[in-house]
Amino acid sequence: MGNNKKGPDKQLIIREVIAWIILIGMIFAVAKMFNFGSGTPIKRISYSQFISYAENGEMKSIVVKTNDSVPALVIGTLKNGNKVESYTTSDINYLENIALKKGIDYDVNPSSTMFWTIFWNIVPWILIIGVWWFIMQRMMAGAGGGGSQAFNFGRSKAKLFLDNKPKVTFKDVAGAEEVKEELQEIISFLKNPRKFARYGAKIPKGVLLVGPPGCGKTLIARAVAGEANVPFFSVSGSEFVEMFVGVGASRVRDLFNQARTYAPCIVFIDEIDAVGRYRGAGIGGGHDEREQTLNQLLVEMDGFDPHTGIIVIAATNRPDILDPALLRPGRFDRRVVVGLPDTKEREEILKIHARNKPLADDVDLKSIAQQTAGFSGADLENLLNEAALLAARKDKEKITQQEIEEAIDKVIAGPEKKSLVLSPEEKWAVALHETGHAVITTALPTGDLVHRISIVSRGMALGYNLQLPARDKYLQKKSELMNKISALLGGRAAEEVFLHEVSTGAANDLQRASDIARKMVRAYGMSEKLGPIAFGKENELVFLGKELGEERNYSEKTADLIDAEVKRIVETCYKHAKDVLTEQKDTVLEIAHTLLEKETLQGEELKNLLAKVKKETGEEEQTPQTQQEKANEETGSNKETENNSKNIPPAVQ
Repeated sequence: MGNNKKGPDKQLIIREVIAWIILIGMIFAVAKMFNFGSGTPIKRISYSQFISYAENGEMKSIVVKTNDSVPALVIGTLKNGNKVESYTTSDINYLENIALKKGIDYDVNPSSTMFWTIFWNIVPWILIIGVWWFIMQRMMAGAGGGGSQAFNFGRSKAKLFLDNKPKVTFKDVAGAEEVKEELQEIISFLKNPRKFARYGAKIPKGVLLVGPPGCGKTLIARAVAGEANVPFFSVSGSEFVEMFVGVGASRVRDLFNQARTYAPCIVFIDEIDAVGRYRGAGIGGGHDEREQTLNQLLVEMDGFDPHTGIIVIAATNRPDILDPALLRPGRFDRRVVVGLPDTKEREEILKIHARNKPLADDVDLKSIAQQTAGFSGADLENLLNEAALLAARKDKEKITQQEIEEAIDKVIAGPEKKSLVLSPEEKWAVALHETGHAVITTALPTGDLVHRISIVSRGMALGYNLQLPARDKYLQKKSELMNKISALLGGRAAEEVFLHEVSTGAANDLQRASDIARKMVRAYGMSEKLGPIAFGKENELVFLGKELGEERNYSEKTADLIDAEVKRIVETCYKHAKDVLTEQKDTVLEIAHTLLEKETLQGEELKNLLAKVKKETGEEEQTPQTQQEKANEETGSNKETENNSKNIPPAVQ
């Protein structure tokens, strides 16, 4: 069985030790106060008063405890049940004579005295040793069952899965077919190492999984272990780093020592950028804890002590800050990119996450996949979970398409703000603003299709447009970027055309439009005046992994030209948007009035309204797909258009 136990929490152990110490102290205090050897509280009095009690016949019994080195202790029990005691150096024969005359029970050094003396002097120490032994046994529960967290600070915290290894296989990983194919060699080597040794081939020692958060890098690593049916060590990069120098390096050594005993096996390091950043970039120079840990990791992966059968799989979403020595052949030989899923892969991911959820018959996962472009696997799992919560809140037996689409809006734009009440003037301005976005997007060949318009407030937005791509696209033309800027400025243009003044509602639109225009000029070389040149370079502090600014590799004169070109592009697109809205004034007003009345437009109703928008042809290349769409429109068949109108990264405007 794999040792997957965790040691007890240090704070819990400390609290437990303190509690035991306090308890033992209270036991001694109570014993001292009440003198548990006699069972009754004893009052200390003078010896003369003790004699007076005896002479007056108030005593019931007297016990004398003598010792050669100390005065004699006399303990008397009064007839009322109380006890008194006193010490005396006098001859106790007088007290014995009084007891005989008054008929008082008299005893010297009773047999029980020795027992209670031994008990109160030895048993407390036995109790203390027992408590200490119990606490030590509790603390010895962690770190591979061989040592405590306190005494084995340098032991690895990696979790080892043997019989309880992950039961995840590639069947549980939807999409990512290229990634699976790339990792098949690793699995084949772990299953049959001799096959590769016969050809003199060396399997990659390390595989680096690179991709955005939530794309399934950890899941893929677990699936590799499940497919290969080998032991699996799992550890986070942050678990190596401690405040004490040398602990991280010790944990790396211990991890690989354990891995050698279970070879062939897989060591998975999640978020390796926590320890794998550029050396020499920290304040501590070359001797800080992080760099010593990295140095030890480099040696273990490819040093003078080569190992076979140990494959290191690491995951990160910041490959740009990793040390070059970590990425060279012999350490992480292979870099596998785990990207965002496309439409087909999203549909497969939705099917996996929907296996244990009661879906209604009207749920169309293909349609959901088309509406969720840009979503990662974690986003899709969260989407179905939100839909399940909405269905449970409504006490429905099954999850319907309505709950899933409502969950899409919630994930993209935020929860609905029912308490926010707009005035009629503000509501009309929002309706015109969102209609302006939709009309410009439809009129210009942006590559996007409007799926839903709403003036229901969600999150920070008073209204929003859900726009989807006609198909998955990986390149964008200059004309498409210009049209996207016009679509972003369509809301502000509608306010100016129909209300003759603008509001603060276009702040985010202006920011996004300006960013696109600036990238066109500086990064994409799409300015005719400046030519195909990239300007500027982003600087970042590697140790922190944060962008701190821009490296100005151009003059002030060029900076002025860049600003002028950005302004020209934005103003040109804004003027174009106003011209389109002015030309289609009646259609804009019709859609805006309908939106004001119903608050949300989607489906066939929205499609019929947007069909009245006059489209500009543009210079877009006539691909077979666009030719088919045009043929469908001419024949009156909208089926293909419906299927292709739900497919782009969602844009909330």
